[in-house]
Formats: sequence, structure tokens, C-alpha cells
Amino acid sequence: MKYKMIPVLLILTALLSACNNKENPKDHLGEIYTLALDSLMEKDKALNSEMEFIAIDMSNFDGVNEEQKKTIVNHFKDKYKVEVMNATMDDLEEKGYLNPDTMALDGVLLRIENVDFTFTNNVLFEGSKFKSGLGAIGVEGTVHYKNGEWRMKELEETWVS
Repeated sequence: MKYKMIPVLLILTALLSACNNKENPKDHLGEIYTLALDSLMEKDKALNSEMEFIAIDMSNFDGVNEEQKKTIVNHFKDKYKVEVMNATMDDLEEKGYLNPDTMALDGVLLRIENVDFTFTNNVLFEGSKFKSGLGAIGVEGTVHYKNGEWRMKELEETWVS
């Protein structure tokens, strides 16, 4: 009887090990936010025309340290070759980046409003890209961990102005 249990235990151990191939998204926040924000830049590329800067509102990026924030900013500087800053809409208005007459930016403001870490290997998010009151989009998306890396799984526009 004792020897019959050994193969059962080996199979059970193998199954449990295979099921435990899960990544904690909170250990990869910089990478996940970069993917989510990059997906926003790819949506409605007309909003990117003649942009002089990219502002990323990181005010609600809980758990993202300063080094990760710098990495996110540098990614966008390298990719889009424009000024990139960590700023809220209020910051942009205060610094004179928002034209009070047209209520428009000479760049874009990216925001991730909601993030849901409740699913293993999936991070759900809601975000927006703003250029003006008549030029903005909202999205919902999923970043997924598969084959050792985080990737965009789904992205869908939820509103357009």
C-alpha cells in the first residue's frame, strides 16, 4: 500500500507545481503601467499629431516607486522623442500647458484611473488620453502574464469626445 501512494503523490505534486505558475502583478507594476500607457498612445493616433509633450498622471500609481516612475518616463521619451513629464491636469494648467481659450493641450495627458489586481496573471485597467475637450478617449484593457512576460491582452475604447 505504501508503494502505491508514491506515484499518486508524485502526480499530485506535479499538478500542484504546474498550477502554481502565477505572477504577482504588484511585483511588476512599472512594466504593467508602461504597457497600459503605451496601449493608450496607440489608440486614436490622431490625438498624437503635432504633440509637443506627453504628460502622465502618476498621482494614483500606488506601489510604484520613484525609480519605476523614472523608467516609465524614460520609456516614453525614448519612444516618442518629446518632452515627458509626470503631471496631473491641475499641474498642466498651473504651468501654462493648457490653453485657457481652447481648453486644449499641445500634447497629451495619459491617465490610468482604475486598476484591478484581483485576477491572477491579469490586470484590468481603465484609462484615458486627453488632448482637448473635443479630443479625448477612454479605454478598458487587460494586461496578461504569459510565457514569462507581461503583454496587452485586450484593449477597447469605452468613450470618445
